[in-house]
Formats: sequence, C-alpha cells, structure tokens
Amino acid sequence: MAVSTRARTVTLLGSTGSIGTQAVDVIGRNPERFVVEAISAGGADPALVIDQARALGVRAVAVADPEAARVVRAALGSVEVLDGPGAAAEVAGRGSDVVLNGITGAVGLRPTLAALGVGSTLALANKESLVIGGRLVTGAVRRPDQVVPVDSEHSAIAQSLRSGAPGRYAASSSPRRAGRSCGARATR
Repeated sequence: MAVSTRARTVTLLGSTGSIGTQAVDVIGRNPERFVVEAISAGGADPALVIDQARALGVRAVAVADPEAARVVRAALGSVEVLDGPGAAAEVAGRGSDVVLNGITGAVGLRPTLAALGVGSTLALANKESLVIGGRLVTGAVRRPDQVVPVDSEHSAIAQSLRSGAPGRYAASSSPRRAGRSCGARATR
C-alpha cells in the first residue's frame, strides 16, 4: 500500500484554546505534512489569532466576535476574515481534508455538522457536539473513520467501543457506562 506524500489540508476550529494551540504547535513542527487553510476563534485574543494566521499562512479566518474580527481584518489585509456566530461553520464546511473542532460548548455543533456534511475527517475534541447532537452527528457521518476522537475522554470511550466490551469510565468525575454506539446512554 502506497503512502501519500501530499500534505493534508486542515481547518482549526478554536485555534486559540488549549487544543487549538497544541495543534498549531504540532503543525508548525510538521509543515511538510499539513497545510492550514483556515482557523477560527471566539475573539477574546485577536492578537493571537493574527499571529496564528500569519504563522500558518491561512487563506481564511473566522472570528465569532464582530469587533475582534474588525481588528483581525485590519491587521491581515488580504486574508478573508469572516465574523459572527456562523463563521466557524462556514470555514468548517469548505472541504479541508481534516477539520479539528476544539471549540468549547454547544456552539461547536454546527461546525461539526458542516465538516461532516462535506466529507471532511473530523478530529473531534468538542464533546458537546455528541452530548447535545449525538443522533444528528452520527446521522451525518458518511464513513466509519470520519470522526476521530482527539480528547482523552473521547479516545478512551472510542477504544472501548471498538473493542466491543462495554465498561465503566470516569468522565468529568462521574461514573458512566458506555454502550455500543456514539449515541450511548449513560447510566449511574
């Protein structure tokens, strides 16, 4: 089996958060493997968004806060800057090979669905997408390997589900029982 040497295109959602900044670091150390097409952030740290956009050479930046987006737009000139609550979903739906969703909270659901809808591989760190939209998310999945868990809790549960043996896990300090699908019911 031949291994592709083409760099994978990536969209980073939540680029200024913990998952996002770690991804920027990994990508920065592996520029031959990844090309970041777009980043998104809430807008609390426009200076970091500007630094990331320049360092990664992105074509588009999505910023939820319109005022922060104005600052980013003024600094980046020719880079496309989208703003508002739908901006992250817009860049997530543009068809990058991989979309890393590190957005915190329920606002991560729409970008999750947008990425899945265009067939991108979804590297998912946004657990709220599965908690509030489990059936929507699993219904949008086009292939078995399309959703890749990147957070520790997600990874542990996914590994257990793949093993076929349900078990008990400590997640957010509360015991959970995993079922056989992503839409599993938690019981105490």
